Amino acid sequence: MVQKLSAIVLAVLICTLTAAAEKQKGITNLKDVQPAGITDKKNKNQQFDFTFDAAGMHYTCRSSHSKSVKATDFVVGSDVNYEIKGHKGKLKNTAGKQVECTVVRVERTSTSQK
Repeated sequence: MVQKLSAIVLAVLICTLTAAAEKQKGITNLKDVQPAGITDKKNKNQQFDFTFDAAGMHYTCRSSHSKSVKATDFVVGSDVNYEIKGHKGKLKNTAGKQVECTVVRVERTSTSQK
């Protein structure tokens, strides 16, 4: 009985530590902004996919239907502050405009070998 309880506690501890992934923060260059999905009566705000590189990865992060985003606030080629924790992300431009998003794609950036 004690061994089962110990195994369960250990499994919960491992899952908790894995779920508490470290937050990545920094400044990066915004590579692309594209509209995603459609709007309708239920989802009135346009979603956007924000693409950027950070920590050796290429991220695509999608805004939510629940919040309005002005695409003109996030100019492709400009610097943005990013924050990623698990599948959640935040981008903030130099003017202080912020968008919360969900990471929908991650790709390891290839390093060119010369």
